[in-house]
Amino acid sequence: MLLVFSGPSGAGKGTVCKALLEDNPNLLLSVSATTRPPRTGEIDGVNYFFLKHDQFEKMIEDNQLLEWAKVYGNYYGTPGGFVQESLAQGYDVILEIDTQGALQVKEKIPEAVLIFIAPPSFFHLRERLTGRRTDSEDDIKRRLSSVAEEMKMASRYDYIVVNDDVEKAANKVCAIISAEKSRSRHFNRFISQFTQQVRFLETEGDHEPANSR
Repeated sequence: MLLVFSGPSGAGKGTVCKALLEDNPNLLLSVSATTRPPRTGEIDGVNYFFLKHDQFEKMIEDNQLLEWAKVYGNYYGTPGGFVQESLAQGYDVILEIDTQGALQVKEKIPEAVLIFIAPPSFFHLRERLTGRRTDSEDDIKRRLSSVAEEMKMASRYDYIVVNDDVEKAANKVCAIISAEKSRSRHFNRFISQFTQQVRFLETEGDHEPANSR
């Protein structure tokens, strides 16, 4: 299953995703590519693939990205190869991307589950951004100015989780994952096997086939 997380900068989506990854070994985080410079402590290939503008544009030209967008003058995007390979191997994959990219993914992969992580209030969000001391004052103002538009996009997501407490928010997401895995489309093989067993018993008598378990 592909899980796509978005939310305003400072809403805590990265912290929620980290909590999920620590408790769920079947979850993998897809590493995005960006042209913005790394922040203090960020590692290339771990937090992002940090690329030059011409490198990123070459990936766009070669159709190597599942989604991409230009935000605050920099490119952000998701290399598609890792996502498709991980899904094929049976892993659940997390994308932590902006709203533009999330809706691109939903168009290409309709079964993707979109989860919007929202702050409890605008004032709470402003305190988080100023308190983490990783952005300049101009960056903070720019991010806060886009919050209203981002929140409007939340209505197009499958779920909204208000992050007033990281543990509670992570538990809500776990409940979403459990519910999504119970959708009928995930049980096509089970239903087929079950009906085959019924037909076998009707034609062969009350004896289970050797591969029925």
